[in-house]
Amino acid sequence: MAEKISVIVPVYNSIDCLEKCVKSICAQTYADLEILLIDDGSTDGTDRLCERLALEDYRIRTYHKKNGGASSARNIGIKLAKGEYLGFVDSDDYIEPDMYELMIAAMHMDRAPIVQISRDEVDEDGTRLPDVCTPPAGEVFCTAQDFLKDLLLHKGDCSFCTKLVKRGLLEKHRFPEGVLNEDFSLLAELLQEIDGIMILPKQCYHVVCRKQSTTRSRTQDSFSRVFLDIVDNADKMQELVDRKYPGLHSYAVRFNLYQRLDYLLHVPISQMTKDNDFYCRVKRYLRRHLCDSVINPYLTGKNKVYLLLLTIAPRTVRKVHAKKMKAARQG
Repeated sequence: MAEKISVIVPVYNSIDCLEKCVKSICAQTYADLEILLIDDGSTDGTDRLCERLALEDYRIRTYHKKNGGASSARNIGIKLAKGEYLGFVDSDDYIEPDMYELMIAAMHMDRAPIVQISRDEVDEDGTRLPDVCTPPAGEVFCTAQDFLKDLLLHKGDCSFCTKLVKRGLLEKHRFPEGVLNEDFSLLAELLQEIDGIMILPKQCYHVVCRKQSTTRSRTQDSFSRVFLDIVDNADKMQELVDRKYPGLHSYAVRFNLYQRLDYLLHVPISQMTKDNDFYCRVKRYLRRHLCDSVINPYLTGKNKVYLLLLTIAPRTVRKVHAKKMKAARQG
């Protein structure tokens, strides 16, 4: 008897792309699945589209809630799911017809609690973009420690959209709400409870990179909180590594330095002030780890130069960098 897969799709104002996404799930060669469309308070008519799609395929169920973010929508989906296995698809992406058949076959064969399919990135026209995550040459079982090491080196794929997860593994875990980079945080928790993850080479999940309509309205003081969350996650990873995987200490330090570098390259200069506690905390960490910025073998030469300059004179470096970027655009 086939085991049911519950595919959870958080939906918010996805009127232009949701139908393609859902149709790609409905077309799966593995038929015993349910599709949970969790409408997160859409205001553009997506809620009505969800209801129409549900009328077209009995496997689709819809749930409407007040806006609370993708994590809250996924968590409700986990609660409502009836399947033995859970998958996640973002509403602006789409998948290949054999994706879940390949994943559940690998899960049965290898008894891995998590199976990961490979992915690619495409633009809105379907044109392939450079790979963010390089797929393996063949099927490979990656131990929890090795998977964590790849994440610390920014080589791994932390997205749950490319994962099929045994339901029981999420009984006591949920996506953190009110933060970004939530997949990384949850995956770090799960890796502590499993032996590893089976990774499949076929790029069946297609991430659609869309132009952000809000880009035009951004000001020089606009700043996504994701750059705060990645620093907080880096601190959590350092604690986890030092407690459970001490052999990965240098990788965790590299990860911490890289995430703080990313923060300093994006935080508005107007927020680089003494009364910004978060900014000051980032600076203090870099100064304490100045030696690591020079000798850590997992940082590139360019990383090291930027870290040194931003540790010594962050505001000055950012101002000079901003002038160069402006001149380059005008030229």
